[in-house]
Amino acid sequence: MASICLHDITKRFGDITAVHELRLDIADGEFFVLLGPSGAGKTTTLRLIAGLETPDAGRVLMNGTDMSAAPPAQRDCAFVFQQYSLYPHLSVYDNMAFPLRAPMRRMDEADIRRRVERVAATLHIESKLQRKATALSGGEMQRVAIGRALVREPSVYLMDEPLSSLDAGLREELRVELKRLQRASGATVVYVTHDQVEATTLADRIAILEHGRVVQVGTPLEVYDEPRSLEVAQRLGTPAVNVLPAAWFAGRVDPQARHVAIRPEDVMLAPDGDPAHAFAVIECSLVKHLVVAERSGVEVRARTMLDQGLAPGARVQLTFPPERCLFFDAAGQRLADAR
Repeated sequence: MASICLHDITKRFGDITAVHELRLDIADGEFFVLLGPSGAGKTTTLRLIAGLETPDAGRVLMNGTDMSAAPPAQRDCAFVFQQYSLYPHLSVYDNMAFPLRAPMRRMDEADIRRRVERVAATLHIESKLQRKATALSGGEMQRVAIGRALVREPSVYLMDEPLSSLDAGLREELRVELKRLQRASGATVVYVTHDQVEATTLADRIAILEHGRVVQVGTPLEVYDEPRSLEVAQRLGTPAVNVLPAAWFAGRVDPQARHVAIRPEDVMLAPDGDPAHAFAVIECSLVKHLVVAERSGVEVRARTMLDQGLAPGARVQLTFPPERCLFFDAAGQRLADAR
């Protein structure tokens, strides 16, 4: 497998800077996820690693070797695209065998068959090998696309939102399958997604991208617990982090604080308190252990165990332990807090 270093990479398309002075170090054998909204530069970063785009500045290193000017064929990367990109006139078997028949890595047909059948069995599509790609379901086509990458056994797997067009059940099934395969093979994977569930489920580490810049890198737990900015705090978490007015904490926070964020699981229901500061219940779900309440136009979500439900409009007291709060200035940058 391979380690990857992106050193001060910048890529422009006309007047648009898609990636700006990006620095990343991806370890050999790591499942590394690029997470961010559309337009954050995730796919461009993946294409720069693959050699499908050339950086305007900076270097791409693989195993310590500068590959910035190397063509894609010399980088030993396998790319899995969002939209399958299968050959419709070929069978599943021939789609998967295709990269092994390329001039630069042509294999003996007996070896190709062994490798294709082994990967197909791993992905549970061994019974589909003689079907045309167009005769498959969406989930089966994506398995074929992933299988076509796996048979190559490259140094790096690059995956660009490969599960985003599938339904929720298939996405969950294939997430588990991908992580299992990566752990078994020790492969280096760089995976692009805008889905925080995918990111936190799959990643050894996550890089949060915003406007072509890396704003934070860390394990899913590090990024969740210690976000450096309000944008990062809002990127992870279901339900989303609560963002409260600093005025609610007058005299108890840094004067620079403009926003106070707290995770729903850290919000507490109190038995009593000042009636003027009570919240009105909007929704209460015993199944989801979720209470949504409102005060002064601000909605707050609390994850909590209840013995019985709360009716909409009921008045409740919510408290926000200072040691569990995250404080941000007017620009959304993290301030020192009680932690």
